[in-house]
Amino acid sequence: MSQMLALVILVLILFIGDLVAVRTKAWVPSIFVCAVLFLIGYWTFFPKDIVALAGVPSTVAVMMMYLLITNMGTLLSIQELKNQWKTIVIALSGILGIIAILLSVGTLIYGFKTVVVAIPPLVGGIVSALIMSEGAKEAGLVSLSVFAIVIYVMQGFAGYPITSIVLKKEGKRLLEQYRSGQLAVNEQKLAEEEAAASSGTAQKELKLFKNMPEKYNTDFFKFFRLAFVAYLAYLVSTLLAPVASVSPFVLCLLFGVIAKSIGFLEKQVLQKANGFGFALMGLMLFIFDGLKQATPSMMLEIIFPLVGTIVLAVIGMYIFSFIAGKILKVSKNMAFAVSLTALYGFPADYIITNEVIKSLTEDEKEREILTSHMMPPMLVGGFITVTIVSVILAGIFVGFL
Repeated sequence: MSQMLALVILVLILFIGDLVAVRTKAWVPSIFVCAVLFLIGYWTFFPKDIVALAGVPSTVAVMMMYLLITNMGTLLSIQELKNQWKTIVIALSGILGIIAILLSVGTLIYGFKTVVVAIPPLVGGIVSALIMSEGAKEAGLVSLSVFAIVIYVMQGFAGYPITSIVLKKEGKRLLEQYRSGQLAVNEQKLAEEEAAASSGTAQKELKLFKNMPEKYNTDFFKFFRLAFVAYLAYLVSTLLAPVASVSPFVLCLLFGVIAKSIGFLEKQVLQKANGFGFALMGLMLFIFDGLKQATPSMMLEIIFPLVGTIVLAVIGMYIFSFIAGKILKVSKNMAFAVSLTALYGFPADYIITNEVIKSLTEDEKEREILTSHMMPPMLVGGFITVTIVSVILAGIFVGFL
């Protein structure tokens, strides 16, 4: 297969995903549709390296991730990050729900070792899945070694549609409150943002470059500043490595928030540099590349524990996040959506939230309000579960094999 044919096929799949999401008003998320089509492709005519062949090897995808996550940080402020302590508690309670249900009910049905291998990949990303896969392999548990990877690959099939449903309910609730005047909105902040947008300049945001003529703020200068902040995050994570293991991607989000607050980066700088869509495309293709591991025979072998553990995990998340939401006075739908981010993390949390917001209203101001209420908890929830907690859990659980 030629590079350009591979690229055409993959971008067509992403477009079909978007088309279905728009037609169904996000009831069927694009990421779910794409995952199904990729799976069918790998089971039929796709070369195993189709994503790398199309021009997105892992090094390119990692670069996109650094830029995208730092860019996500510019959506938040330091104050908003402080305000997300409830999100952190709810995300952790969801993880506690997964552990509690699987170690109790799950152990009785599937056995202790299957549950131990399942928990870290269910809570997190590829790193925790690889730790458990290698641990199972070293312990001579070959089928469980495969199970760890497949559960990581397949958990999104449960997470994507459920998240879309609960976020739509939450979005409708917020819109009703806003339209009836019950929802408190920072009108001044929105007015300032609208004024900045209408003036066509980012100078108010870029306090550190306020004396620089706007004509010098080119796309490449925006990319340079974004890459520089991402590099600082990477540098700090390597310096902290002997003391504490902190994911550079978590620091990218934090450094993006700081850089926006001090006026080094403008809000949504990647969009303004005309690079957001391309970066998101590269990262999504790389994530779907993980589906090449899931062969039909492998799926048949582990389908029963796979479906069972995911169902139990979702039940555990719902119960514990519901309780935490009640205590913290957070709506049950928002609490459940935050805990569900454990099943996929970034960028799926951003994509699904964005699709839902677009499907609920055409009004730009209403979209802004929904974004300000729904996006920060979804992003923070995803990073807490997938990038931090899951790796710690994997380090502990691998010792039980």
